[in-house]
Amino acid sequence: MEGRGGARGRGPSSRGTLPGQPSVPAGGYASKGIGEVNVRFSDQVVLVAGGTGALGRAVALAFLAEGARVAVTSRRPEEIETVAADAGEARGRLRGLAGDVADPAVAARLAADLVAAEGRIDALVNAVGGWAGGKRLWETDPDTVHRMLAMNLLAGYALARAVVPHMIRRGRGAIVEVGSKAAFGASPGAAAYAASKAGAVALFASLAEEVKEHGVSVNVVLPSVIDTEANRRAMPGADFSRWPKPAEIARVIVFLCSGEAGVVQGACVPVYGRN
Repeated sequence: MEGRGGARGRGPSSRGTLPGQPSVPAGGYASKGIGEVNVRFSDQVVLVAGGTGALGRAVALAFLAEGARVAVTSRRPEEIETVAADAGEARGRLRGLAGDVADPAVAARLAADLVAAEGRIDALVNAVGGWAGGKRLWETDPDTVHRMLAMNLLAGYALARAVVPHMIRRGRGAIVEVGSKAAFGASPGAAAYAASKAGAVALFASLAEEVKEHGVSVNVVLPSVIDTEANRRAMPGADFSRWPKPAEIARVIVFLCSGEAGVVQGACVPVYGRN
């Protein structure tokens, strides 16, 4: 079960500069904000879809720590407040965008709003996703299948459709999709989830080939079980030390969006540690 990154609930865009005391995200940052700021992404604009989930929040904070201006999406606007609190003094570079990015019209509107406000989108990280399992394929209801496809496959399609033309016009950009180890091999009891993630891997591998001549990099990271509070509650008997922390995966994602990863294109990067 991956850290939930899904954006939930629709509403107007809101700036993520709300009052509150910073907290410590899983795996992560100092209790008084994100700590020392680097400048590797100074003045760059990063869109983190699903940026209020356990992994998405860590990704957003990691980019803020690198000097980026960050927009996070969520279907629940109140979750953006938590990210703003975690950001501490960097909250002035955080923007919240409320909406369901699995809807192509909403994804297009949010991307257009961000470009209008910030002038560009330099990187897109899709951390929208969800898990459902515990039933064999023939016992799985159609609503669950549709929900897995919407969260794990269609959201990535809608975001790419909204953002890629802008990146192509600029002749540069970086995209990282959060896939899953489950995309490869059998996943008994979670067939719909595995199929949706396998589809996402194929989707972004194809996109990587389509945009490689336009200066846009596209790569996928493949987590398995991430060390989140939700996963600890779900599997209390597991060895948590074997699970990667959200902040550890976030650092890989930041690297893939950086100039240092310029030669990496169409990669599926395992980030499941010793799982």
